[in-house]
Amino acid sequence: MAPYCPLWPTIVRPGPQPVDNFPSSPFPTRAPPPAPGRAPRTVEGVYRFLLTPRWWGINVFVLLAIPFCVFMGSWQLSRFEARVDEHRDAKAAATTARGEAARPLAELLPVTKATAGRQTTATGRYGKQLLVPDRELDGRRGFYVLTLLRTDAGKALPVVRGWLPGDADAAKAPAPPSGEVTVTGTLQASETPGDNGVSARGGLPAGQTAAISTASLVNLVPDELYDAWVTLDRADAGMTAVPAARTADTGLDLKAFQNLGYTGEWFVFAGFVVFMWFRLLRREVEFQRDAALGLVPEDEPARV
Repeated sequence: MAPYCPLWPTIVRPGPQPVDNFPSSPFPTRAPPPAPGRAPRTVEGVYRFLLTPRWWGINVFVLLAIPFCVFMGSWQLSRFEARVDEHRDAKAAATTARGEAARPLAELLPVTKATAGRQTTATGRYGKQLLVPDRELDGRRGFYVLTLLRTDAGKALPVVRGWLPGDADAAKAPAPPSGEVTVTGTLQASETPGDNGVSARGGLPAGQTAAISTASLVNLVPDELYDAWVTLDRADAGMTAVPAARTADTGLDLKAFQNLGYTGEWFVFAGFVVFMWFRLLRREVEFQRDAALGLVPEDEPARV
């Protein structure tokens, strides 16, 4: 046998070569070959999965969901801003109404949030009188005396002439003035049961109504009614003047802050959609890179 010489060429035998898997080895290691039956993939082709039907569906959903969430959030924010503006306008209107001269009724109709609470004047003759029970004033229980004023326009205007303590009793209510009269008071919108202590109960005795509204009075009086009513600034003799009711839903109420909360929720949803898209993308990229390097187990199904 010939002696060994280190200068002689090394003969590499065919067959599988050993893989150096020791991280402490100073020599470069080789990655394991791709699994049999699976074509090797390059890193440059990792993002080709975005063209698969599955990711087309995900991308279309994201492209539709984000604008929708932003639109709904912006709409809820605009509703909140509108309610804030309404609240500001209502306060300004109330301040203006205190020093404003009374205007004819026809100029303030129909009643809106801008005209409710304004001083108005109307001329006519008093007609049928009704009582509105269970109304509190200064912590005391009593009733309103409501009299219809027939105007020259042919319609009747409900006028609250004053408040009396105790149970509703027609004998306690003073009779309205006779002849043509001119009344001055605060214009009010028709009441809604549940607002400002307005009762919704029925079964009242004849000559009484639970709410001062066209819907409640239309079956009690023969006249055509204005969709409004007036409370006198100065009550008739023996009665107490009824202060104007606060206009309902004038801005900064629970609904306004609900709009603000919904605004935040929709924007959070939009951010969550973006977050989930990036998270799915990252996981898919990691899977594709592992597959390109042959690190995916044999029993794991290929993703479409």
